[in-house]
Amino acid sequence: MISKGATVTDFTLPDQDDNPRRLGEFLATGHVALFFYPAAMTKGCTAQSCHFRDLMAEFRELDAHRVGISADAPRKQKQFAHTNDFDFPLLSDPDRKIARRFGAFRKLMPGPLATKRATFVIGTDWRVLDVIANEFSMTIHADQALETLRAHTQGGTGR
Repeated sequence: MISKGATVTDFTLPDQDDNPRRLGEFLATGHVALFFYPAAMTKGCTAQSCHFRDLMAEFRELDAHRVGISADAPRKQKQFAHTNDFDFPLLSDPDRKIARRFGAFRKLMPGPLATKRATFVIGTDWRVLDVIANEFSMTIHADQALETLRAHTQGGTGR
């Protein structure tokens, strides 16, 4: 798994509207909470994603984007976003290439369980500020990402 302090590289994936989106486009205007989830429309992934949605104001206050990634096709991501009124992009990583790159992948698990639930808080300098890897607490991902961003910004190393 990519660790805290590592520098990430750019990638492009389609969003829920099948538009190509680059990590760099988000980092050009703020920090990124990049969260991986196993499968759209499932109980745990809905809870995790809805918590990111519910903290919209807090992330905006810190100039931070929320970006979700799963192996689901754009069409399913669109349904997931529409059903839950998400205001952030959901990216489709069907071959789990980006999940593998970040280490959010289980080699021996089939189907949706192959993607680990993990969040990477990335600064505008492309460095990982924090890694949240918890499979059981759906709210810890957004909560800890905000804590990290607040500490980073208050520490004078923000944007």
